[in-house]
Amino acid sequence: MSVSTGFDFTGKTLLMTGANGGISRAIARVFFDLGANCVLTDLDLEGVSAFAAELDPTGARVLPLRQDAAKPEEAEAALKALAARFGALDVLVTSAGLYRERRVAEMSDDYWRTGIAVNLDGVFYTCRAAIPHFAEGASIVNVASMAGHRGSVTHADYAAAKGAVLTFSRTLAQELAPKVRVNAVSPGLIDTPMVRPLMAANGGALLANTPLKRLGTAEEVARVVAFLASDWASFVTGETVHVNGGLYIAS
Repeated sequence: MSVSTGFDFTGKTLLMTGANGGISRAIARVFFDLGANCVLTDLDLEGVSAFAAELDPTGARVLPLRQDAAKPEEAEAALKALAARFGALDVLVTSAGLYRERRVAEMSDDYWRTGIAVNLDGVFYTCRAAIPHFAEGASIVNVASMAGHRGSVTHADYAAAKGAVLTFSRTLAQELAPKVRVNAVSPGLIDTPMVRPLMAANGGALLANTPLKRLGTAEEVARVVAFLASDWASFVTGETVHVNGGLYIAS
């Protein structure tokens, strides 16, 4: 029996929110290199536009858009722009996130609601807006976090939202089957600007508790996302893949 790669997205279209982040940029590069058209949205339009120009100077296969994940109308607008430019949607990656530090006792109502709005509501808004646009055999990969499984001190809003994203993904996997598969990834300590303050404060202990004894790279997360969206994962839905070097099981 011959084995052919399922990692070819030529002619397919990716939509990714929060596309200007460290992990997100790596995901975009992987999909672009594998042939996909890429619609990249972010609150920072200038930043994501500069990245898009770097990725595809011709602009033929990459469309940058401004999207505030917490606003449902902006999710709808992004999907309309995608449909007008590329047609159907094949892969949706929700990666917009807001990660701040504050203990629960010090959180205002507005602080809490903002965290939930970006990290949870934004996933719901974008997935809901995408449903009418999916091609047959499409895939959603929601970017969660190890914090969504075990909690995270001073990040309660983020952890609570990411935990909800996991259960939302499992529900959506049932509702959208068999046309669309839905999975999640839960990165742990990945070498991006978001985790560097944490490593500066407690990096030695965290790496000591990580069986693989290092930080992960954004590219390692991106490859898992590409696998989940590919034909090689065609019988995988409703699952979460941990990408944390074993930290989750060892601590």
